[in-house]
Amino acid sequence: MPIYKTNKKKDGLQGYRVRVAYTDSSGSHKQVERTAYGKAEALSMERSLIDELSCIAGNLPTAASPVLTVQNLYDEYTKAKASEVRTSTLDKSKNILSNHVLPSLGSLEITALDVQVLQRWKNSVNEKTLKNGKPLQIKMKQNIYRELRTLLNYAVKLEYLPANPLLKVGNFRDAYAEHPAEKLHYYTKDQFLKFIKAASDRTDTLYDWGVYVFFCIAYYTGMRKGEINALRWTDLEQDRLTVRRSVTQKLKGEDAVETPPKNQSSYRTLQVPAPLLRVLEEHRLRQQQDSRWEESWRICGGPKCISDTALANRNNEYADAAGLPRIRIHDFRHSHASLLCNEGINIQEVARRLGHSNVEITWKTYAHLYPREEERAVAILDTITL
Repeated sequence: MPIYKTNKKKDGLQGYRVRVAYTDSSGSHKQVERTAYGKAEALSMERSLIDELSCIAGNLPTAASPVLTVQNLYDEYTKAKASEVRTSTLDKSKNILSNHVLPSLGSLEITALDVQVLQRWKNSVNEKTLKNGKPLQIKMKQNIYRELRTLLNYAVKLEYLPANPLLKVGNFRDAYAEHPAEKLHYYTKDQFLKFIKAASDRTDTLYDWGVYVFFCIAYYTGMRKGEINALRWTDLEQDRLTVRRSVTQKLKGEDAVETPPKNQSSYRTLQVPAPLLRVLEEHRLRQQQDSRWEESWRICGGPKCISDTALANRNNEYADAAGLPRIRIHDFRHSHASLLCNEGINIQEVARRLGHSNVEITWKTYAHLYPREEERAVAILDTITL
């Protein structure tokens, strides 16, 4: 059972925090904590608490029988987080912990997670390979580390652990060099017009029109894929589109699940440009020809969302038909931002339109797309002749 030193002393004796964890008759994990002064008194108090709890709970919490394992902690942690984070975020955490942490650490009592144990775990992750025989990428290893660190931070928060031992081990690092920042990929205005022309040439069905409208919204608003897929006609009022929800299609066993937007700043209302408003009104008329139509229909998909796979396939198809390089669907968000930045739109407005939680995120990503500001600065300096 854990006995921890404190920063207090009494009559020259070191203070100790004595904590005994146990499982009650309902299966819930609980703990009792007392303060003692002097190592002998702390050990005596620990034995007394164990005897007392064995009578109350009928479950003797001895050091020989695991009390709170990493698996137990994981179960408690994911249950607590279910109401605090997005479903897709929690699902990602579960997948990482289930695949890369629980298989080797799940059966261990959390108090056994010392630096040596965690270093051996880190070494095993370094040696892991994918199904194709390639090693895990450094970014994936760092994500694994962050998830375990967050899990153990939760244990510290609930005072199951005095400190997080993983912090001493440290995160994974690239053994060779830092990689340069990933280059942004986006379409210019002229490239987008070629892309969307290729999309309009392939609109034989109402479903095809929905895909066409999806890419129009993506370019003209910079919304995230899930935000666009979640849009309903009730979200369009005159020339304003309001982002109220998102959709994720990454949950196992689920087709599409509505979630709140990514963060508080993602709740936003955007004025719709005239060309996009015309596209939306024309599409509403098309959908209304269906006898099942109602205002709660998705703007793009109608009765159901367009699948991520279908969007990815159409994206590549339209790019190939237009003779353009392929970009990701998320890059239409970059395309929107790059257009505004190149036209000198205030970075705060760009951040608001994108729904970024911090303008620094926007600036870090798009600052280099303000070439005219540099030109203006040089032009001013050119006027100062020597």
